[in-house]
Amino acid sequence: MYNICHSLVKTLFQCLRYMFCMHYFVLTTSSQESTSATLGYTSTATIHEDPRVSDCVSSCFASLRHIRSIRRSVSKPVLMSLVRAMDLARLDYGIITLNNISQRLMNRLQSVLNAAARLVCISRKYDRISPLLRDLHWLRVPERIKFRLAVLVFRCRNHTAPEYLSRELQCVVDDESRRRLRSASFQRLVVRRTRLTTAGDRAFGTAAPRLWNSLPADVVASQSLATFKGQLKTFLFKQSHNPRL
Repeated sequence: MYNICHSLVKTLFQCLRYMFCMHYFVLTTSSQESTSATLGYTSTATIHEDPRVSDCVSSCFASLRHIRSIRRSVSKPVLMSLVRAMDLARLDYGIITLNNISQRLMNRLQSVLNAAARLVCISRKYDRISPLLRDLHWLRVPERIKFRLAVLVFRCRNHTAPEYLSRELQCVVDDESRRRLRSASFQRLVVRRTRLTTAGDRAFGTAAPRLWNSLPADVVASQSLATFKGQLKTFLFKQSHNPRL
């Protein structure tokens, strides 16, 4: 009993520790280095190797092992809260900067989400994961990246994001040479041209407008952040679990 209580206290302490860094991060870049580090987060310009992925996967699986040790001592709502606070929050932390990474790295991040879903649903290792994610209403990792990035773009357009990020975005209607284009009437953003697919296409000024322009008109036209998040998640959920639609 003492061991169970000790594990529970340790897990809850880690939960509170990581709740403070769930939603916001600051990313600083250097023109002379290929990596940058802020708030304990490390990013790199290459799409094939990223130290953040290895650190995230190892730490997430470690937290899942701690949660698994007390799984039978807590209710399912508490178990869900622990997984969300300790595992999903850590997975989502800085995930915006992982857009356009290699499929191998994406699969490693997805393995964390799959393990968390099996832990919550108390399923076996080789059970199909798609029904579990669908029942939990969880987005897959690629769609989680798109969700976070699109929400940040929405905040930039509504002047609730840092100014240095808002300056990276330009509406088509604000460009004098494109005002007469059809895209100017659909709240589209200007996509910058890049030379490199590794660093250039992953930059916020390129990846964010490209994603925003791919969203449906009714999602883009949302008036509030809550409405936008709801419609965006519905759209990405259908895209995640019904890729042919």
